[in-house]
Amino acid sequence: MISTAVTPAAWKRAFEGPLSGALGIVGFLATWEAVCRTGLIDDRYIPPASTVIVTAIGYFGNPEFWSALGRTLSGWALGLLIAAVAAIALGIVIGSSEFLRKATHSTIEFLRPIPSVALIPLAVLVFGTSLNSTLLLVIYAAFWQILIQVLYGVGDIDPVAADTARSYRLGLVARVRYLVWPTALPYVMTGLRLGAAVALILAITAELVIGGGGLGELIALAKSGGAIDKLYALILITGLLGVIINVGMRAIARKALSWHISVRGETAV
Repeated sequence: MISTAVTPAAWKRAFEGPLSGALGIVGFLATWEAVCRTGLIDDRYIPPASTVIVTAIGYFGNPEFWSALGRTLSGWALGLLIAAVAAIALGIVIGSSEFLRKATHSTIEFLRPIPSVALIPLAVLVFGTSLNSTLLLVIYAAFWQILIQVLYGVGDIDPVAADTARSYRLGLVARVRYLVWPTALPYVMTGLRLGAAVALILAITAELVIGGGGLGELIALAKSGGAIDKLYALILITGLLGVIINVGMRAIARKALSWHISVRGETAV
């Protein structure tokens, strides 16, 4: 007779998966609602979670919201694409040369820590309140996240494999295709995931400070108009958007790295 009892291991796997995350969200929302309803926090500053959620749902029937969302995602996607192409190309070129790595190390370490928001005055001066201002900030922020990971990836090439490629006299294209790219790809995917999150932050920040449309401008308008429930609803939506982007990038990484031992190990477990 086959037992249908749920084992402790099965319960553990269930709670380590999406269920635990869902329970955490429900607990957070319940705490938020209780704190506001009991009067511990003035609802003029933080409205109850139920009010914010209802307001957020109402935005999905608003054409203006979808237009703003499309503008934000356009700046995010285009900026991330440009940053990724530039960072991957430069990372492979610089990482493949010991001379270039040493020659550019100081410059990279100097430019990388500069906060992207410090470039807002420059962006406004050069591009005004157009989409180009948002792109400048997004590209700058995401570029360094991806470039550093690519440099680590190229530097992680097995010396034995590199010597074998040289002994077989593989050309530049063949070395990049069969040696450099497979080794660097896990690092590239990590850089893309980090860059995607940072790009979204900078896209919304640029719209919030500079204007020019997007979710950031809607947040600024809600704040200036004193619509606190709308303000928190938009913040909640941007958080949800960040979660969706992160989940999507993880799915893309698992697909691209289905051959890699790290992904095969997760699947086996």
